[in-house]
Amino acid sequence: MSVRLIVRTFSELCITIGALIVLFVVYVLFWTGVKAADATEGQIDTLQNQWARDTVSAPVPGASPARGTSPTPSAPPAPAAYRDGKPFAMLYIPRFGKGWEWPVLENTEVRTLQKGLGHYRGTARLGATGNFAVAGHRRTYGDPFKDFPKLRPGDAVLLTDGTTWFTYRIDKKPYRTVPSDIGVIDPVPRKSGFDGPGRYLTLTTCDPEWGSSHRLIAWAHLDATQPVSDGRPAAFHS
Repeated sequence: MSVRLIVRTFSELCITIGALIVLFVVYVLFWTGVKAADATEGQIDTLQNQWARDTVSAPVPGASPARGTSPTPSAPPAPAAYRDGKPFAMLYIPRFGKGWEWPVLENTEVRTLQKGLGHYRGTARLGATGNFAVAGHRRTYGDPFKDFPKLRPGDAVLLTDGTTWFTYRIDKKPYRTVPSDIGVIDPVPRKSGFDGPGRYLTLTTCDPEWGSSHRLIAWAHLDATQPVSDGRPAAFHS
């Protein structure tokens, strides 16, 4: 084989590899974002439709019992279990800018995190005593937690399940740890500074920005709640 043929073959191989690298970068930077936008909008639409149906079907407060019957007190129904892979809440972080909003789905599997944020199975329900823990991508699939390092003590993290607003407040700057440090999502998360049971929120994402060798963790405590019927909390503007 001549030297000229070897050089030409090597050049063509380099061009092919370069083209594949460019296509991969385009996929990571652009196409996963497009897919995430479509998927996220679908999850938000699902939530809004569900909440609209629930509002229409809810009994009118103070409604009188049917004629000839007497009112009977009844215990409130137990909250429905979160459905695996399905959305159940919306999360907002004003620090990340106007319009930053993401659905929260049940579980942290790969397919789930391509549609929004994921609630760790086995951690507390939203607003309940314990640790409501949520994971999200730092980069790719919409870059939901791209600005995670900007979180500061006192920042608001707001969630709604369609009936109630829950306002959590960040307690300290993000903490960096390794993926095996699962104590960060304990009911009283280790190294959080919390010294007993409470109503906590944990946010997790990958670190460094384009890697996954470590995790960034942000802890917050429940600061306030209010009915959705009262409008958006003032914390949206704080």
